[in-house]
Amino acid sequence: MSNVYYPDYLQLDKILNAQEPESDKVGVKAHDEMLFIIIHQAYELWFKQVLYEVSSVMEIFKNKEVDDNGGELNIAVHRLQRVKTILDVLVHQWEIIETMTPLDFLDFRDLLRPASGFQSMQFKILEARLGLRMEARFGKQYYTSQLRPDHKAQIEALEHEPTLLDLVNKWLERMPFLQERFWPGETDFFSRLEKLYVDSLVKGEEGNAKMWKKIFVEGSPERHFSPAAARSALFIMLYRDEPVFQQAFRFLDSLLDIDTVMASWRARHISMVHRMIGLRVGTGGSTGQSYLKGAMDSHHIFSEIADLSSFLFERRKLPPLPETLKKAVKFAN
Repeated sequence: MSNVYYPDYLQLDKILNAQEPESDKVGVKAHDEMLFIIIHQAYELWFKQVLYEVSSVMEIFKNKEVDDNGGELNIAVHRLQRVKTILDVLVHQWEIIETMTPLDFLDFRDLLRPASGFQSMQFKILEARLGLRMEARFGKQYYTSQLRPDHKAQIEALEHEPTLLDLVNKWLERMPFLQERFWPGETDFFSRLEKLYVDSLVKGEEGNAKMWKKIFVEGSPERHFSPAAARSALFIMLYRDEPVFQQAFRFLDSLLDIDTVMASWRARHISMVHRMIGLRVGTGGSTGQSYLKGAMDSHHIFSEIADLSSFLFERRKLPPLPETLKKAVKFAN
């Protein structure tokens, strides 16, 4: 018989006594500081769970083979959908903090300096693990400037570790479905797809033919996906209705879901900051609303997957899959 006791199991003595308003320490009446602390503590707890889920998906994709027969891809999709659901909750949490008025915030805001949400280590780690490198960050010169030296070193060390975006690129590169062995009688099936696509273009889209070459053939140093990875991703999107590709498509779509909801989170953050402090600088010294808008516009991690929608064409024009390929059930050599 287990002897676990609910308050002890959840360590409620630590959690429920972890709120120490700065206003209480200096004898200032600031009722809403308790709400402010609890909201941000809740964010950090959810960030911990999101990192836990993302890290588990990364472990799956670090393998040389993602075994869909063993359910690994299904597990990855399920966990990424959980991440998306958690992030949806975090977007809605802004509604709670917006019950605090700007004057309520001013009761204690100056007591928080120089602390800032800009110092959230877990959110920085999450962005880095997903695939946001330092060179792609908006305001990168300030990104670690407010962190303690040990935290700064931790973030900088992540620049040398593989990201989820890197692992997805390698997973897509390993896919064998465009190899000649699956296409008897075809010398270059992807060129056939290119012709079908180019023939579908309308006036004003002529430049897309050059983009096809750049993304799927030549490659580009500013893009994360190699041409081989981009070809596999497009192939999955075009043939997503085939049973063998349905989970792979759901996985790619889950990455886009995460990008979308993180952009929504940033948009709500901008709205809240503008409502609370107008055009003033943040407590940590950032430019406040303008910095957040720049980050929202720049920090799309999986945008190259969304870009591939530019190269789709009608299902009815797709060549049928050969039987040799339909019998293939794995996603790696």
